[in-house]
Amino acid sequence: MLRVTLLLGTMSEHIQLSIALCRIGFYTCLQKLCCKVPPPARPEYDVVCIGLTGAGKTSLLSRLCNEISDGTIPTTGAETIKKYWSRYYQGSQGVVFVLNSAGSDEEMEASRSELHLAMQHPQLCTLPFLILANHQDSPAARSVLEIQKYFELQPMNRGKRWILAGTTMNNMEAVRESFSQLISLLEEKEVLPSRI
Repeated sequence: MLRVTLLLGTMSEHIQLSIALCRIGFYTCLQKLCCKVPPPARPEYDVVCIGLTGAGKTSLLSRLCNEISDGTIPTTGAETIKKYWSRYYQGSQGVVFVLNSAGSDEEMEASRSELHLAMQHPQLCTLPFLILANHQDSPAARSVLEIQKYFELQPMNRGKRWILAGTTMNNMEAVRESFSQLISLLEEKEVLPSRI
C-alpha cells in the first residue's frame, strides 16, 4: 500500500510539474508575441555615393530601396555639380562609387580619374570604398577583372579597404550582398589613422 501511495504521489508531482512547465511556456510565448521588445538599434553610417552621369547611381539606389526606378533620367547639370562633390564628403564613413562598365573608353578613363581623385581625397582616403561596376548585363561590359586592372586598383591597395563588384539592375541580391560587405568593412573595429 505504501508503495502505491508513493507511485501516486510521484505521478501527481509529475502532473503538477508538467502543468507548471506548460504555464511557463505559455507565458513565455505570450510575452514574446504581445510584449515584444524592440530589436537593438542598428548602427547607421553616412555613406556618399558618387560616379559619372549614366553610371546608374539613382537607379541602383532606388531599386535597392524598393522604389520604382522606371523612367529614371540622368541628374541634370551633373557635370556642373561635380565640383561640389567634396562638400558632401565631410562626415562620410564610406564611399560607394558607381561606374558604367559598358561605357566608352573616354567614359572609363574619366571614371578611373574620378575614382583615383576620390581615393586620394583627404576626407576619403582612409574610408572603405564599394566600387560597383554597373551594367554587367550589357554585351559591351568589361569584366570585373578587366576593370580592376584598368583602374589599377591593386597597386592602390596599400592601406585602402575596397570592394569591387559587378552589378546589374536585374540582380538586386548581388547589390545587397555588396552593400553587406561594405557594412562589414564599416563595422571593423580597427580604424586606420587619418592622412590629412
